Amino acid sequence: MNTLAIEQYPVLSFRFLKAYIITMRPYLMFVSGVTGIAGMSFATDIDAVKAMLIFLASFLSYGFGQALTDCFQIDTDSISSPYRPLTQGIVNRNYFLIISSLGLLFSISILTYFNSLNIILGALSGIGLVTYTYFKRKWWAGPFYNSWIVLVLFMMAYLAGLGSTHLDFSEPIFITAIITVFFGYANFVLTGYFKDIAADRTTAYNTLPVVFGRKISSLVSDAFGFIVSTSVFALAIILAFDSFPFQTIIKALVYIYTGIGVSIFTQMNLHSVKSDAEAHKAIAPCVHSYILLLSGIAILNKPDWFIYLLMFYILYIITLKLRPARSQI
Repeated sequence: MNTLAIEQYPVLSFRFLKAYIITMRPYLMFVSGVTGIAGMSFATDIDAVKAMLIFLASFLSYGFGQALTDCFQIDTDSISSPYRPLTQGIVNRNYFLIISSLGLLFSISILTYFNSLNIILGALSGIGLVTYTYFKRKWWAGPFYNSWIVLVLFMMAYLAGLGSTHLDFSEPIFITAIITVFFGYANFVLTGYFKDIAADRTTAYNTLPVVFGRKISSLVSDAFGFIVSTSVFALAIILAFDSFPFQTIIKALVYIYTGIGVSIFTQMNLHSVKSDAEAHKAIAPCVHSYILLLSGIAILNKPDWFIYLLMFYILYIITLKLRPARSQI
């Protein structure tokens, strides 16, 4: 039986560019974007140009990183996400590898320009992205392995904004931000696995839902969500009793309370998921919650960013609506 060879898009074409942007998942670049915003918000004084460059590097890093890891997960994505260009064979995988690597180098270079220590953290995160597929196959590693990479991005934005190597682990806002990034992103990764259970099982990705099923995995997700929500809520209480500016707390609580509410909604929906196709109803609010909670933390540091973060969140909602596959987050 003869089969027609698939014609791949020329690298210098609009079709190739569109395919690469789809692979980057623009609606999820807001996740790394808000992570960078939260990190640089700790800088005492940061001018607009510096803030925009750190934001740009953070925002794009998720897209380049996602495209890079997709190059190593074509087997499972071919089953769970057939809409993606790499699974269709319409683009050259090697071109995607080169572009993604150069893109990550670009982002790391910006962050390193503002703090030389970031070259080490950038190299560490690059190694993490390349090796992630291996650890995704281990049920005990996947979410945590992914979240430490995102935590490194937070630290890079933090150091770039600060311009020094000073880390204040006695600062409650800083500690809460670390907890939110690590466990909040781990929860997003875990809920994301719910949409790929059949594909992961077929291709030997032994994720937590594949090995232990949806019920146990939902309980683990509950624990992640609880840790994040209670830490952020406790932070607001601590600051209120510590003579922190009341108006700043009120501004932050708009995002924090909404984020906690959406987190509870996430966990309720996750327990009701019965098939891979239904998972998006829990994954989407999980992303909303992550963005809202980190926005609240950023406002505690920079209350004047309230309107900008509101615009950022609205733009995220619009971009999410434009995603190419409704069941994919």
